[in-house]
Amino acid sequence: MAYLGKVLVVDDDQNVLELVKLYGEREGFQVVGLDNGDSVLPTFDRENPDVVILDIMLPGNDGLTLCRKLRDIRMTPIIMLTAKGDEADRVLGLEMGADDYVSKPFSPRELVARIKAVLRRTQMNDAAGGWKIKYPGLEIQANTRRLLVDGEEKEVTPKEFDLLYHLAQHPRRVFTREELLTTVWGYDYFGDQRTVDVHIRRLRAKLSPLAHEYLTTVWGVGYQFTPPVKEGDDKH
Repeated sequence: MAYLGKVLVVDDDQNVLELVKLYGEREGFQVVGLDNGDSVLPTFDRENPDVVILDIMLPGNDGLTLCRKLRDIRMTPIIMLTAKGDEADRVLGLEMGADDYVSKPFSPRELVARIKAVLRRTQMNDAAGGWKIKYPGLEIQANTRRLLVDGEEKEVTPKEFDLLYHLAQHPRRVFTREELLTTVWGYDYFGDQRTVDVHIRRLRAKLSPLAHEYLTTVWGVGYQFTPPVKEGDDKH
């Protein structure tokens, strides 16, 4: 079986740890489990996982605090585990930099599918080659997954990059939230559409002062990428 990567899962429920380990290893992942938040940062540094799965409620450092701290270290994809129907925690997790969330109780197969989905998108640079999209004050580099605003590099999460890159590949086309969830998240998404709104809001903060020039809300429909003057969206 091919090795697909390393997953760090943090949850104080041993049943969750065992389920993720069982299904993850069956698919080809190496799974490292922790049952408290205080061990996460040293383990993250030592193990260098490809994906992190964080429960929000943890002994020691909670999942939201850890999500923010991990984002300060590296752009490793993060999937949050939240209580079913707890919208406030989901939105806050996305605001902290999480790429996705799964509500408990969850299907182990669905969780593994989401792990594969975030990995596919973080590894898209191999297929993208040297492509980049350039507009006045803005450069999106697919091969290095870098975002430059007025020549300054901005740190973006994998999901933020994928969303912006997808919109920029289709300038002036209006996408509904459902279309963006399906295309960018890469599977039939069962969460609410505020996921897209949260990511757009974070992107606008990072694109400032160009944000409203490039990311336009089409009220009652969705979003579009609207470059002011098309100096070139050539892919090199």
